[in-house]
Amino acid sequence: RGNQYKTIVESLSTSFQFIDYQFDTQTNTAQFRYRNKDIEFEECAEFETVADGYNAEALDKALFLAFILIGTSYYKTFPSQSVELGDHAIDAWQARFFNSVYQEGLSQFAFENNLTRENLTTFEPSGSADAAVDGYTAQDAKPLVLQSGGKDSLLLAELLKSKALNFSPWYLTNSDTHPRVLEGIEGELTLARRSLDRENLAKAKQQGGLDGHVPVTYIVLSIALIQAILAGKDTILTAIGHEGEEPYTYISDLPVMHQWAKTWKAEQQFAEYVKTYVAESIHVGSPLRRYSELKIAQLFVEQCWGRYGHEFSSCNIGNYKQGQANDTLTWCGNCAKCANSFLLFAPFVPPQQLADLFGGQNLFKKTSLTKTFKGLLEIDGIAKEFECVGERDELRLAYHMAHKKFDEYTLLFDVPESDFDHDREYPAQSWTERFI
Repeated sequence: RGNQYKTIVESLSTSFQFIDYQFDTQTNTAQFRYRNKDIEFEECAEFETVADGYNAEALDKALFLAFILIGTSYYKTFPSQSVELGDHAIDAWQARFFNSVYQEGLSQFAFENNLTRENLTTFEPSGSADAAVDGYTAQDAKPLVLQSGGKDSLLLAELLKSKALNFSPWYLTNSDTHPRVLEGIEGELTLARRSLDRENLAKAKQQGGLDGHVPVTYIVLSIALIQAILAGKDTILTAIGHEGEEPYTYISDLPVMHQWAKTWKAEQQFAEYVKTYVAESIHVGSPLRRYSELKIAQLFVEQCWGRYGHEFSSCNIGNYKQGQANDTLTWCGNCAKCANSFLLFAPFVPPQQLADLFGGQNLFKKTSLTKTFKGLLEIDGIAKEFECVGERDELRLAYHMAHKKFDEYTLLFDVPESDFDHDREYPAQSWTERFI
């Protein structure tokens, strides 16, 4: 704690520097450079699909947005109360937007490192920002559809297919591979590769730098925005249901949230930023936003289980590690994400079928997961882990739905009943309705 406190005190007196960004047209690579204390970081994103005649002005505006959002990965090493943007002017709305990213978006990081909102940076308006590109026109009408190998994005792909809508599935990789399950999706898979500056992040850690969660969803969205513009597209579809709305706790007035960038408010803010500062005709949003996680699980079983049931995964322990191969997706059967998925699918999948995903294990019977399930269901005052998981009442309903259908679905402790309505429709951007 002493060394960590020393690191925090020292970093608060310095400024995080956004050095520059550029796009190399020879290699189709975006480069972003930052400086924190005496360490210079460089991150790259390489794009395979680039159309002739893409809108260079819109691209530059999207690169700037990604420049700021990606910066969270390097700012967090030595968090400071101020940042230096160089010659880049931002207006009051942009300042508020970036403050929400670097405060609400880093709330879990702050909580785990004993920081407060006051320890995090505040962006200040510095002038009038340039307006969005006027007259941005799509060359390719097919929406860019983000894919991960998880249930939500695969469901969205199947819903689009069922409506005979053409689309371009897109995957952001951090290795030389991508999940094989994505090859079964209709449409040519578009890839981009993100390369974090792991070497200098390790150097920062050796010098006492901090680590923690960043708003990854926003970072991925910003890179997807670059891809869409490079491909001449004007629609980006994500697969995010009604989730992430429950704070874990508070640091004074700062809600601590693992999934802040997945919330409805965050989606609205991102979409507004794009329309105001990038191109008014570019749409970004989730058609699944109107559904609860439990409803998405039900729809996935009904429409996707036969095709993807044994190839998809939502487990972050077994998959999706930086620089590791992600071609074959697995389930570890020991983490909160696996327990959460087991709860969500149990009402709709027979016990043996569901157990097959987890090496033949009925996760409800694993004593090593008792505390994890109690956390997800908020039993005995146990808090759920920082993970992308369902809401308490939603998961309690899922358990009772499953338990009433199958005796094998019985936990080792009592679970309160829930009146959660998993068929309820939540607010979503109206333009997304035509995709489902």
